[in-house]
Amino acid sequence: MIVLLGVAVVILGFVTRRNPVLVVGVAGIVTGLLGRMDPLEVLAAFGRSFADSRSVTVYAVVLPVIGLLERYGLREQARDLIGRLGALSAGRFLTVYLLVRQVTAAFGLNSVGGPAQTVRPLVAPMAEAAAERTTGAALPGRLREKVRSYAASADTVGVFFGEDCFIAIGSILLITGFVNSTYQQDIEPTQLALWAIPLAVCAFVIHGARLLLLDRRLEREMALAAAEHDLPLPKGADK
Repeated sequence: MIVLLGVAVVILGFVTRRNPVLVVGVAGIVTGLLGRMDPLEVLAAFGRSFADSRSVTVYAVVLPVIGLLERYGLREQARDLIGRLGALSAGRFLTVYLLVRQVTAAFGLNSVGGPAQTVRPLVAPMAEAAAERTTGAALPGRLREKVRSYAASADTVGVFFGEDCFIAIGSILLITGFVNSTYQQDIEPTQLALWAIPLAVCAFVIHGARLLLLDRRLEREMALAAAEHDLPLPKGADK
């Protein structure tokens, strides 16, 4: 049981707000040494774990590509594109993206979108441009961050509730394997996937309604900001 002191190292490191990578690394070394592993064996275990889960570090390849695309005007092009779609507000655009994200995740295409490769360079700038066009004024910093947070929530909610509709996703296989082996049940992944569909529909309706209400909230807060600073009312704020 003494090897469980590595868990205490993790808890202590997070409580004291240390660097997560450093905390996990130290906890792994402590656990290995307490388990009577040779220092070279501990180092070899780190190497094997990194090689087995190297897909986690794919972001290190994606981020430079995203940076180059942004440097050469990806965000500006996204804003110009949404500016040509006059009837598309920020809430409507994010609702459409929520639907697309759920449908693609339901078919196992989780990597199609994501905070790094889609939300930051494309979805968030397009939502900001749509909000500025509908309100008729530039968004202040606080409202700009709110639009970005709603863009991130559309991606997160979509993939979280959509991926369980795909029978080959890791969470579905984990649940079925655990329940069948522990409680001697006979649950098929298809059954869980079918029950996840109503939950995904409810998530889309609830969060989609919140996204559609974003437009009114932005207009109201823009009107309040204009009144505080004695500025002309944004377009649509007098309704």
